[in-house]
Amino acid sequence: MNVTRCGWAKDELAIRYHDEEWGVPLHDDRRWFEFLILEGAQAGLSWDTILRKRESYRAAFAGFDPAAVARFGEADVARLLADPGIVRNRLKVASAIRNASAFLKVQGEFTSFDAYIWRFVDGRPIRNAWRTLKEVPAKTAVSDAMSKDLKKRGFNFVGSTICYAMMQATGLVDDHLVDCHRRGVAG
Repeated sequence: MNVTRCGWAKDELAIRYHDEEWGVPLHDDRRWFEFLILEGAQAGLSWDTILRKRESYRAAFAGFDPAAVARFGEADVARLLADPGIVRNRLKVASAIRNASAFLKVQGEFTSFDAYIWRFVDGRPIRNAWRTLKEVPAKTAVSDAMSKDLKKRGFNFVGSTICYAMMQATGLVDDHLVDCHRRGVAG
């Protein structure tokens, strides 16, 4: 069967991610924390690199339990920086730990991170109608606002481009191209 999909999904891992996960509305806080860590780790790298390291990230970061990660100390930092299965960048590792604490504060204020983050799109996915990958923006006014608010709340590695990539991945925005078989998965 010949299936049309977004042009960035080229290898088996990316195709599986595209077809099963990318753009599907997310409503699970642990998965939100996973995407915060992974999108921050991806800065300056390809998403394919991060997808290949995803399982190692799950093991290294306590199954993406934000409460556990928030308690990480210097021994954990040393362990992470020695782990070849993840991106061994001191700033990105420190960011993940810092973001865990900020994540917990947001959960305390809004009941869940999910309730907080969906406010940026009024609780409903933004559905775009791009025809080519060149049309898809790297950031938008919404991702700018999200980035600014996350930074104000103590998060880092959450620039507007990172936020927009997270919005695409988690279904806050449906950026599947108009001829992609997954277009409309966001409802």
